Amino acid sequence: MREQAQTRWWYRLLYSQRSAPYVFVLPFILSFLLFFLYPVISTVIMSFQEVLPGMTSFIGPENYRDLINPAFGRAIMNSVLYTVLTLVVLIPLPLLLAVLLNSKRMPGKGVFRSALFMPALTSVVVAGTIFRLIFGELDGSLLNSIVSWFGIEPQKWLTSAGTGMFALIVLALWRWLGVNLLYFMSGLQNIPPELYEAAQIDGASRLQSLLRITIPLLRPVTIYVFTISIYAGLAMFTESFMLWNGNNSPNDIGLTIVGYLYRQGLEQNSMGFGAAVGIVLLVFALILNLIQLRFFGLFRKED
Repeated sequence: MREQAQTRWWYRLLYSQRSAPYVFVLPFILSFLLFFLYPVISTVIMSFQEVLPGMTSFIGPENYRDLINPAFGRAIMNSVLYTVLTLVVLIPLPLLLAVLLNSKRMPGKGVFRSALFMPALTSVVVAGTIFRLIFGELDGSLLNSIVSWFGIEPQKWLTSAGTGMFALIVLALWRWLGVNLLYFMSGLQNIPPELYEAAQIDGASRLQSLLRITIPLLRPVTIYVFTISIYAGLAMFTESFMLWNGNNSPNDIGLTIVGYLYRQGLEQNSMGFGAAVGIVLLVFALILNLIQLRFFGLFRKED
């Protein structure tokens, strides 16, 4: 009888209307506490410590003071520049391609969608290795062979800051264009076609329909793509690591914030200093996303 009463008690708890929302939310809360909040708190504590094998000592804000150095400044500049350039490329271009592929007059739409999305399924390690060969400094590398057709001398693409960043942007464009394209196409599917028909009856051109109907109604998708692109840009590491075949690019032209964290925390075994770099990256990304959400997103009141 007691076991039946307990079973009935748990049954009533799980299937009651009051407790059901908490039961459904519980897995997310547990995963958030275990895999996000606890690591963040541990990292904050570690950033005020000197962590050595078998010894941990509290040193206060010394790790944060040590962040004021040329290498970390270069890493911030590279990450910010990479993020800005990827935003400039990976938002308007997928949007325009999505509009073209969403058109009824576009032939072979399924083929183009599959071809543009295929790079996202490729491993970053494989893609970085291939692009390192494409941007190689030998005369027989693919890009040097192409520019030689136009009478341009072979270049050492990965030894200067400008061409090195160009290689990173091309890799990001090749890899993530199809993903952002699918996001925008999903948003286009939710726009009622009657709006375009009414605009056409009123004499609106395709450009006017794009500016007055498509772009405003794609605002939620654009905000989402903008947000994840900021995070992806600041968190970029593997692409740079594979493109330069390591974390030591010439004059740190490919060094990013995560790359600097990897160098200090793992390569030089300074876990406390690496934790400070991670906290700065977290705060930096959070501030940037809050700013863009304040001006373009969730915190803006609708009329």
